[in-house]
Amino acid sequence: MAIERVHESATVLPSAAEIQRRAADGWRLKALVWEREIGASGKPDIVGEIPYGLQISGDCQHLVENPAEQQVLLLAMDLIVQDQKLSQVADALNARGFRTRDGAKWTPPALFKLLPRLVDAGPAIFISDEWIARHAVT
Repeated sequence: MAIERVHESATVLPSAAEIQRRAADGWRLKALVWEREIGASGKPDIVGEIPYGLQISGDCQHLVENPAEQQVLLLAMDLIVQDQKLSQVADALNARGFRTRDGAKWTPPALFKLLPRLVDAGPAIFISDEWIARHAVT
């Protein structure tokens, strides 16, 4: 008995009706092949920017905290809560040797762009052990 195989390109999964029609004609679905584009590194290209304070995990499957960037978020939040101006926050970050992702010194405009991320990360920062330890009343 000979077997006939047909390979088709597709951009969407076949509908249930299409699968039933093919089954009625004697066809059996045997495989699905998935593909995606990868960068020159051999890893998938990232769509969009990774949120500040996070990085791609070693297995490239999810995001994990970036310890250095988490420290920037924590210090920036701490100083902003103390009602420091963005220029003062930038000076404090630079004095401690922190730099932006591209290696530049912190500036008020760079911190302004970071504010939405601080809003997103704020709840986790405020309940972190480090935040609680820094603000414990003795």
